[in-house]
Amino acid sequence: MTDEDALAAEFEAHRPYLHAVAFRVLGSHSDADDAVQEAWLRLARTGGGEIADLRGWLTTVTGRICLDVLRRRGTRREQPLELDVGALPLDAAADARIDPEEEALLAESVGLALYVVMDALTPAERVSFVLHDVFEVPFDAIGGVLGRSTAAAKMLASRARGRLRSGAPAPSSGSGAAGRDVVDAFLAAAGRGDVAGLLSVLAPDVELRAHGPGGSTVVRGAAEVAAQAARFARPGATGHPALVDGRPGVLITVGGRPVTVLAFTVADGAVTAVSGLTDPARLGRIVPSWVA
Repeated sequence: MTDEDALAAEFEAHRPYLHAVAFRVLGSHSDADDAVQEAWLRLARTGGGEIADLRGWLTTVTGRICLDVLRRRGTRREQPLELDVGALPLDAAADARIDPEEEALLAESVGLALYVVMDALTPAERVSFVLHDVFEVPFDAIGGVLGRSTAAAKMLASRARGRLRSGAPAPSSGSGAAGRDVVDAFLAAAGRGDVAGLLSVLAPDVELRAHGPGGSTVVRGAAEVAAQAARFARPGATGHPALVDGRPGVLITVGGRPVTVLAFTVADGAVTAVSGLTDPARLGRIVPSWVA
């Protein structure tokens, strides 16, 4: 085996982990594939001979590539979706010897909320948060990725947590049986196309945010949300009650294929916010650890 073959084999051992990192940062498998391939090209150009910690080097390079991709996109939403990120599974991420295939799933098992709301963050916040809170990369290494100090990397991750959790209700706000009853009434009315029934369970200032193939859409106001929700009814659709990061929600499937997932914020007996993902292609790739 040549030195190049040996380097390629060593890189392939890290590929699932690198893809998990890139996917969680970029939110796209194709973009993650491109980022990982670019990391390999950069490694191949160096020859790898002077790299003492290949995993760390590749994490830094992949993080920088992802940061560049996010900056080129040039867009960010100013407000996070109202989904509770909750406690992320840090224990698995903290074990550097975790099975590579398990690491590849880690990025997709941290919950729908994190998957959807990442667009609320700046590129630097997003990279800092994902690398530290999901993959336990030390802040000094993250500072190297971002070209900033360790303290600045810590501040960015902290700011990201605040953005992701701002607007999350207290556990008692709609997460119990009463909240589920309101959500069930909403879903039943939506299934019938019953606008009047929808209006009866929607707060006047309710907001619907959905992330789909074309990006995010925002609908505000009870009448507007009711009209939008009435379109949820689809022939052959089945609603499966679910907990989406601790909130009452529903997974909608057609022919066994997930097409929509919604999470609800309920307060004082009315739906005050609905957040969801409506991209079937992306839904099909999500590990459903958030379904109860």
